[in-house]
Amino acid sequence: MLLFVVFGGFLIFGFSENIKGPAIPRMQADFSLNEAQLGLLLALNSLGYLVACSYTSILSSKIGIKWTGVIAFVSMAISGVLMYLSTSYSYLSIAYFIMYLGNGMLEIGLAIMAARIFTKNTGTMMNLSHFFYGLSSTVAPIIAASMMGWNVMGGELGWRGMYLVMLSLSLLPVIPSLLGRFPKENRETGERSSFRSLVSDPVAWLIVAVLSFGVVSELAVGSWLVYFLEKAYAWSIDEASRMLSIFFLFFMLSRLFLGPITDKIGYTLSIMIFSAFSGVCSLAAIIMGEKGAILFAIAGIGIAPIYPTVMALLAKRYAKGVDTAITFTVTLMGIASVIGNLLIGYIIDWVRSIFSTRNAVDSQLIGLQAGYGFIAALALFCSVTCVFLYMQLRKRNEIV
Repeated sequence: MLLFVVFGGFLIFGFSENIKGPAIPRMQADFSLNEAQLGLLLALNSLGYLVACSYTSILSSKIGIKWTGVIAFVSMAISGVLMYLSTSYSYLSIAYFIMYLGNGMLEIGLAIMAARIFTKNTGTMMNLSHFFYGLSSTVAPIIAASMMGWNVMGGELGWRGMYLVMLSLSLLPVIPSLLGRFPKENRETGERSSFRSLVSDPVAWLIVAVLSFGVVSELAVGSWLVYFLEKAYAWSIDEASRMLSIFFLFFMLSRLFLGPITDKIGYTLSIMIFSAFSGVCSLAAIIMGEKGAILFAIAGIGIAPIYPTVMALLAKRYAKGVDTAITFTVTLMGIASVIGNLLIGYIIDWVRSIFSTRNAVDSQLIGLQAGYGFIAALALFCSVTCVFLYMQLRKRNEIV
C-alpha cells in the first residue's frame, strides 16, 4: 500500500511538473506574455514550492505524514480547477502558485516517506521511486500536446482543460494514503540533526549547492526545452514536445538502471560524473545547432540520478532527523529554483537586446542559446561543487 502511495505520488508529480512545456507557448499567446514575464511566472511558481517546503516538515510532525500527503494531493486537484477558470495573467499566477504549494508539500512528503521506508539499498530504491516521476514525465509532454487539441463539447480542450483533467488525477493516491500505515521517524540510530547543526555544517551547505544546481538545471529543461526548439528552430509544438519526451525517456531509463551503480561506486562520485555528462551534452547541443538537438535529450541520462541520489545521501548521513535534513536542503534548493527560473527568462531578454542591431531571427536565437547555455552551466556547476563535497567528506572519512 505504501509503495503504491510513493510510486503513484511520484507518477502524479511527474505529470503535474512536466505538462507545462507544451502549455507555456499557448499561455504566452493567450495572455501576450514576453520571456521575462514567463520567467517571472515560473519564479512565482517556485516561490509557492519554496513556501510549502518551509512548513511541510512541521506539518508532518503535527498531523502526520499521511495527512500531509492527502492535503498535498487535494490541493493539486483544486489548483487544476483554478487553472481552468483563469482569465488573466494574475489569475494564472495564483493558480500556479497553489499548484506548486501542493507540489512542494508532495515532494517533501514523498522524500520523507521514502527515507523511512527504504532503509536498505537506499540509492537503488530512491532512484526506482523517482523512475516513476521519469515515466510520467516521458509521456506528459506528448499527452499534454495531444489533449490540448481534443474536441470536447464542441470546442477545443485547450491548456486550461488539459490542466483540469491531468491535475484531477492527483485524487487517485488519496485512498491508499488513507488506508496505509506509515512508519515513524528513526529516533534510535544515526547522526542527530537539527536546523542549528545543519546551518553550521559545511557539508550540509555543499549538499544544498549540489542539489540546487542539479535540480534547477533539470526543471529548467521541462520549462524551456519546448519553447527553445519552437522559437530557435521553428519546430512545431508536436515535434518539440516529442523531443522533451525523449529527454524524459532517457531520464526515466537512467533512474531505472543507474540506481545500483550509485550504491556501488558511492553517491558523491556518482553525482559528480553524471552532472558533468549532462552539462557537456547540453553545451554540445547548443554549439552544434539543430542537428545536435538530440543531445538535449541525451543530457537527461546524467541529470536524472542527481535528486534521488542526494536524497539517498541525506537518508544515510542524517539517519536520525532525516525529516529536518530533507526540509533544510530542499527549502534552500527552492530559493535557488526561484532565482534560476527568473534568471533564465531575463538572460534571454537581456542577451537578445544586446544583439538587437542584428535581424530579429538572429538576435532571438542568440538570446535563447544564452538562456539554455545557463541551464547547461548549472549542471557543470553541480559537478564542480560535488568535487568540493567529495573532498570534505574524504577529509572526515565520511564518504557516502
